Amino acid sequence: MAEDFDLPKGDLMRGKRGLVMGIANQNSIAWGIASQLAAQGAEMAFSYIPAMERRVRALAETVGVTQLIEAEVTDDASMDRAFAQLKDAFGTIDFLVHSIAFSDKNELKGSFVENTTRANFLNSMDISAFSFVDASRRAAELMPNGGSLITLTYLGSERVIPNYNVMGVCKAALEASTRYIARDLGPKGIRANAISAGAMRTLSLAGISGGRAMIGQGRAWSALKEDTSMEGIAGCALWLLSDLGRSTTGEVIHVDAGFHMIGLPEETEAAEG
Repeated sequence: MAEDFDLPKGDLMRGKRGLVMGIANQNSIAWGIASQLAAQGAEMAFSYIPAMERRVRALAETVGVTQLIEAEVTDDASMDRAFAQLKDAFGTIDFLVHSIAFSDKNELKGSFVENTTRANFLNSMDISAFSFVDASRRAAELMPNGGSLITLTYLGSERVIPNYNVMGVCKAALEASTRYIARDLGPKGIRANAISAGAMRTLSLAGISGGRAMIGQGRAWSALKEDTSMEGIAGCALWLLSDLGRSTTGEVIHVDAGFHMIGLPEETEAAEG
């Protein structure tokens, strides 16, 4: 269990099963969410790519997760095997957590127009946006009684963020996809939502030029004057994935200490940033 943030314990997810995709290490948002779900009694499977297996396995052991499933989201055969394994393990599921994104870090700096290649644009879109569409379709087949799907996005989908470049475009596609998924799967009792998290010290942020500075600016310019907390993100995910979020679907919910709503910081804050 994660040791650097508080986890409210209870039974909100008791009897619910699901898949968490995108855990990379103990600082991953996916791990923070999984830890909170475990504290509330959820039974989970974790997906992984081979390069991350050792890390994911070590974390899984701390929360009693035994179902580890290899899944390469750009490979249909791998995804077929992964969801077949998930079905064999659980039969049906109640939730899916999708926290997967990737782009060549060399293209996440400078000019979006000049530095974005066709190959990286297509690969980034495939991994960061289409993978949620594909995983949602597969998960829905295991949700005969309804369920909840969530993905992770960022404000760069709505506003221009320096050096975020193609990832901003991918996140915009991800958010639009979430709405269409919510529309299509709603009649089956399946909800789909996105959490727009503030900048945090994750592997994803490390791949963005000037990423560390984004955390300090986020704190200084936010309404709450604090960093985005893992507790806040995990708590939002818990609400959306549990029965408490029953009537919420098709939403992009910002969990960033109010950073997203500020149009222009105070002069002193701008100078400090």
